Amino acid sequence: MPTLLTRWATVSVSAVPAVLAATPACAAVGLDGAGLPWPLALPFAGILLSIALGPLVVKEWWHIHYEKAAAFWSVLTLVGLGLVAGWSVTGKSLVHAIAIEYIPFILMLFALYTAAGGISISGKLAGTPFVNTSMLCFGAVIASWIGTTGASMIMIRPLIRANAGRRFNAHVVVFFIFLVSNIGGALTPLGDPPLFLGFLRGVEFFWTTRALFPHTLLAVTVLLLVFLMLDSLLFLREKPGHDTRADESSLQLRGLVNLGLIGIAILAIVTSGLWRPGIGFELFGTEVELQEVVREMVMVGVGLASLALTHESNRTGNGFDWEPIKEVAYLFAGIFVCIIPVMAMLQAGTHGPFAPLLGLLGSADGTPSNVAYFWATGLLSSFLDNAPTYLVFFELAGGDPAELMTTLAPTLTAISLGAVFMGANTYIGNAPNFMVYAIARRSGVRMPGFFPYMLWSSAILLPLFVLITWIFVV
Repeated sequence: MPTLLTRWATVSVSAVPAVLAATPACAAVGLDGAGLPWPLALPFAGILLSIALGPLVVKEWWHIHYEKAAAFWSVLTLVGLGLVAGWSVTGKSLVHAIAIEYIPFILMLFALYTAAGGISISGKLAGTPFVNTSMLCFGAVIASWIGTTGASMIMIRPLIRANAGRRFNAHVVVFFIFLVSNIGGALTPLGDPPLFLGFLRGVEFFWTTRALFPHTLLAVTVLLLVFLMLDSLLFLREKPGHDTRADESSLQLRGLVNLGLIGIAILAIVTSGLWRPGIGFELFGTEVELQEVVREMVMVGVGLASLALTHESNRTGNGFDWEPIKEVAYLFAGIFVCIIPVMAMLQAGTHGPFAPLLGLLGSADGTPSNVAYFWATGLLSSFLDNAPTYLVFFELAGGDPAELMTTLAPTLTAISLGAVFMGANTYIGNAPNFMVYAIARRSGVRMPGFFPYMLWSSAILLPLFVLITWIFVV
């Protein structure tokens, strides 16, 4: 089941590189989505279904050969795209996806995963409803400032250890994904890749804080209250002999150097969006700029520095291993390739094969429907890369940051909320989701599979999103 987590992580993390690219990938290489037939989107659907069903239908085979499935769907995509759009454009699109999107994504994940894995909390917290709720609240707060990936990697292992002795603990990780891996990152561009993409396109840094604070406060408050009630009920059903005491030894935080390394990684990401020296080189039609090269070097440096400066006992105590990120690397590579024609079709807007769907975003007089933008962005972000999806709807809403922050502020708010909040609907909606899922599974937590998780999110999140629509978006 670690494989399932990896897939989800793949889709979401791919958003990061796209964010950093600041321009649509397919547009950058001349791929015209308006001329692509819709069946080219089938391999993308195929790889998602493989990720969802593989661990359930052919569990043993999938665990060993998931990279073969990713390669199959990738080759099918490239062959189909080459026959339709030409091999030159296909090759350039592939280079662009790998160089500008996949490599930044996987290196950022490597840096944060490695650094967060070196932070160790000794001593065991008691997995009581109050302690669990407090940890979820703290994780949600810091997610907007160190990113949902950073907050998830730091907080998930202590939370799992605190609840290791409980018979019912999967729901704790599910709510962790809701709050820390997604919704908590809504208040700054540092929190989630789609918002950082908006920042690179000209949206003011603190506009996001001002615009999304009421929605985020409501969502976090409601989810914490629901969790507290559910966890309290399940806690009462624990066996009478269940040990709820904390470790008698005082809690100690080790590996603090990794907090500084995470800060360096975040600073490098932010700087790459602000520092543009205008120096670069062309790689098979893809412009690679100096700030991007520097950023990736910093990511590698952060990961290597963490390995060199962190005592091995810290990682051993965390149950740290490389399998989750290995799985993410393979599956995300497949997703990044298979999503190329899909994003091109979406970026073609009303001229592409998805025009009937996109036509629902506004009224006959051209006024945008904020409800439609919220749900369309959100539902696509649940299954596609949420950062490029944000960018597509950002452009469909006009693409002018000055207008979107003022006259069309409700529309940009709806797009931002949909991309960030609804990334929690599936394991693949946002990068940390799958990583958290994989870590929890390898730690012995009986996590729900892909579709059972969607039952959780549908029952808990969809009513919340309807409430947010009714209060704020309509």
